[in-house]
Amino acid sequence: MSQLSLMGITGIGEITPGADLAAVIATAMALEENPTLCDGDVVVVTQKVVSKAEGQLVAIDVEDSDAKVALVEREAVRILRRRGELRITETVHGFICANAGVDLSNVDDGVAALLPVDADRSARRIRAGLKQRTGTDVGVLISDTFGRPWRRGVTDVALGAAGIAAVIDLRGTPDANGRVLAATEVCVADELCGAAELVMGKDAGIPVAIIRGVDPSWLRPSSVREEIVRSTAEDLFR
Repeated sequence: MSQLSLMGITGIGEITPGADLAAVIATAMALEENPTLCDGDVVVVTQKVVSKAEGQLVAIDVEDSDAKVALVEREAVRILRRRGELRITETVHGFICANAGVDLSNVDDGVAALLPVDADRSARRIRAGLKQRTGTDVGVLISDTFGRPWRRGVTDVALGAAGIAAVIDLRGTPDANGRVLAATEVCVADELCGAAELVMGKDAGIPVAIIRGVDPSWLRPSSVREEIVRSTAEDLFR
């Protein structure tokens, strides 16, 4: 029977610009209360700590709505919808999201966090650092909270990936009844990030989780930007 284990990693502490996230995670993993990192694990790291470590922070007057809107529009390459202060935007990464990913939660007052410049590259850097420090071969996902059209509530999705498939293409394979699948592509990176959020939470101060037990065939080079982001030509809603 297939089984996944989800484990939140404690002891990460506050992340400041210039922090080596791989070193921070490896140090936390050595704490007695945390599991030992194993080959084949998937390490999920929240976008917020990646942005902090990479200095993707800007000063802003949080009471100035015009300043917040201006920052969002500066970070967007296209505005799809406007409603009050809310903007549905396309970012330089190709993400369609609220307010260009500009985030005021879990940062100091007067500071906004921006998305990482290249989350796939961030994931590759963390993965290489963990390999160097722990000797383990793991996958790494950078996660963030996204809303979804036509559905209430938010969930975590993958912004970046390294060493773990972003999408598993099942087209041409048989389903449980032997019928050949014609259109099924499974975004396992998003599914894993959503699962990891259940043990990290929005207010628990746990920005890193380990997922153990993923299918070994999923452990391969990957990219969120290349595998997940849908091109405009394929999008029925833009």
